[in-house]
Amino acid sequence: MSSKNRIITVPAFSDNYIWLICDEKQQYAAIVDPGDATPVIEALEKDSIQPVAILITHFHADHVGGIGKLLEKYPDLPVYGPASERIPHITHPLQGNEKIHIDQIDTDFQVMNVHGHTAGHIAYYTLEENADQTGEGRLFCGDTLFAAGCGRVFNGTMKDLHDSLAKISKLPKDTLIYCAHEYTMDNIGFAKWVEPDSGDLLAREEDSMALLDNDQATVPSRLSLELETNPFLRTHLPHVINRVSEIAGKPLQNSTEVFTAMRTWKDSEYD
Repeated sequence: MSSKNRIITVPAFSDNYIWLICDEKQQYAAIVDPGDATPVIEALEKDSIQPVAILITHFHADHVGGIGKLLEKYPDLPVYGPASERIPHITHPLQGNEKIHIDQIDTDFQVMNVHGHTAGHIAYYTLEENADQTGEGRLFCGDTLFAAGCGRVFNGTMKDLHDSLAKISKLPKDTLIYCAHEYTMDNIGFAKWVEPDSGDLLAREEDSMALLDNDQATVPSRLSLELETNPFLRTHLPHVINRVSEIAGKPLQNSTEVFTAMRTWKDSEYD
């Protein structure tokens, strides 16, 4: 990915984010998860940007609902997405682990299997041009990893989602996480239940509130910050294990069990 790529944030619905990955001159864009075509078209027309591809992470309507209308206006756009999910208009089905290149924006993507939220969920990872493993990458991860949280499990499994988050956690720590929802404050609230003594969480809460007060998104976030404050990436830590075991009412034997109990706790008592 060129170091001069520009990312445009397109808010949609009440809390979705659609991402436009543009070239250096902001003439072309790949559209990530267009659940609603209208704000995307408005953003493209405002800056005279030509769309060149659509990248889909999973089948939920708030991620795919705008594809048809976009194709009516911009025929023949290639549409990339998971092969194992029923998504209309896919022209380039992806199994995961592929590398794809979009020439107009001079961008290579590594396709990652990040199953769990849905059974076929994928993500698109880029590493900055000429960077090594300490370089800054970008991960467009749909509803797998959120700022300070993670997605619910729908037709995937808890183990799959846990394994997907573990995979993401091994990316370079400077990786920017482009998730698809503004859930940060709610997620921090739950994270404080898990780690009530965390100064890092209090600092993140303050920073996030300041961004929102200035009508700015709290995402993307850096993976390094997620590793410090996102409880779903911290299920291996003894004090987190003890806290979640206490809530579960039984000793939890491994990170997968801790993750499952934590996600169940959030589903049942917080969300």
